[in-house]
This record gives sequence, structure tokens and C-alpha cells, in this order.
Amino acid sequence: MNDQVQEFLDGLFKTETFNILPSEFGGGFIFDPPLIGVAAGDDDLYDRYKELVGPRHKTPLEMWTEGGLSEPEGGASALRVLAVVFPFTNHIRQVARKETEVPAEIYALARNWATGFMAEVQYQTVSWFKEQGDEAQAAVKTEVHTLIPLLEKKTIYSTWSERHMAFAAGLGSFSLHEAFISEAGCNIRLATVTTNAPLTVTPRYSDEPYHNCLHYTENSCDKCLERCPAEAITTEGHDKMKCLAYLQKVEGINREREQLKPLLKQYHRKVSDQDTRYIPAGCAFCQFGVPCMDKNPMAKKRQKE
Repeated sequence: MNDQVQEFLDGLFKTETFNILPSEFGGGFIFDPPLIGVAAGDDDLYDRYKELVGPRHKTPLEMWTEGGLSEPEGGASALRVLAVVFPFTNHIRQVARKETEVPAEIYALARNWATGFMAEVQYQTVSWFKEQGDEAQAAVKTEVHTLIPLLEKKTIYSTWSERHMAFAAGLGSFSLHEAFISEAGCNIRLATVTTNAPLTVTPRYSDEPYHNCLHYTENSCDKCLERCPAEAITTEGHDKMKCLAYLQKVEGINREREQLKPLLKQYHRKVSDQDTRYIPAGCAFCQFGVPCMDKNPMAKKRQKE
């Protein structure tokens, strides 16, 4: 069934309007074809995520039932988490990597539209599973999903981390800059759909959380640190509060850019059980012009092992 899902998603990526840039920006695709992975609903990692991500992070079964669906026969073991990698196209990446302080307009637009495209892909994928006779849920679209500030640690976390679910599904690893390094690189977006359909679980290369990051595996790269205009990345990790402050600055700039004004979409994002309106802009300088921008830098070495 995994092949059927891949074929279905490939079709969406080729036809959905939100994945096509407006004519002012050349009309090309925003994302290349997707990569998919599947995690088991009862993976031992999920209990660890309550420690590593945050205490209110949900397991697939918790999100499933609290989101309004009946517990499946077989419980958590009957569930599968489909994780999808959305790789930005090479054209967008090559234009965006030239900037150092304010994101390229094409990337600001692409990332903004990506939010709508990802939501549509999740909606249509849930519908597709239901047409096959199965149940499905997009966790981040439920009332259970929210962002939780941890003021004492000066950070913020999600009750459902798409990155951590992608890790469980074997799609890649984390990095010094806290992006997710997939086989298509780190300049990506991620989305998940949970289902009781009989998908085949995909293996993980390693349970080591940073196995694709050159900084942690070989101590040979700090390029993302150098690229960050907010000084939010150090060898100690990623300061989310500094990053968020810079993102807010970028969002303000983008709202005033003449070519973007009529094109940017507004979305709701839930923070601590309250809705806030925002325009997702993204900075992502740490993802451009780095060895992991468009590939897994450890892939060739792994092939020789």
C-alpha cells in the first residue's frame, strides 16, 4: 500500500495550485516530488518524546483518541504514522542561498504558500484513506495540537512534532540548527497523517538522533552557525527565542514588500490554547548554502559501509 500512497501524493504535487508559483515568480513548482516514510503506532520512541520534546507531546494513540476517533482494534499497534517530506525545488534554493539578511522574495512566498499546500495534502490524504475504507487523521489539524511555551527554559514545543515523527519513520535525523536532514536535505517542510491502514513500517538507519549531521558525526561543520543572522545557533545548539524574534522581524518586512503584499496568505496558529494570526515567513538562512541544504551529507559514506 505504500506504493499506492506514493503514487497518490506524486499526483497531488503535480496538480495542486498551491504547489505552483504565480506567474510573477515564474510559475514553476514550489516542491519537488515527496519522500515518504511510515512509523509504527507503538514505537518505543514516543514515550521518550515526552521527555525530549515536552511532557504534553502526544503519542499517536493519544492524539488519535483525544482528537475524536475511536481506539482501533489492536490499540496503538494498529496505527501507522505516514510522514511526508516536501523538498523545495533547486531553483528556489539557488535563489534563496544568495541572501544573507532578509529571505529572497521567492522563498518567502514559497514558504507561505507551502502552509496552505501542506494542509491541502493532509486533507486530501485523509480523504483518500477513508475512500479505501480506513480511518485517518492529520494530527496538527485537530484541536489537541498546540504550541506550548516553556518560559523557564526559554523555548517552545509542540504537542505533535512533525520532525520527531519523521525521525520515527526513518526519514532522516536532526542537526545542530534543529532542522531535519532528510535524503533531500534540510531545506524541506514536513507533514504527517496517522491512519489505521495497513502501511508497511519503514526502517530507521539509526536511533542516534544526529546521524546525518556533519557537526555531530564528524565535528567538521559549523556552516549553519555562520549563516544565522540572529546569532541563534551556537555549538551548544539552537536558541528558539532568538530565532523567533528574528522571524517576527522578517514577517514585518515581508508584509511591506510590494511584490508579496497581494500574494501572502494568512493562517491561524494555536499557541497555549489561544489562536494567534500570523503570516508564516521563515528565515531559513541556516538551511541555505550549507552541506545539508539539498542532500544528506552522510549518504555517500553510508553507502560504503
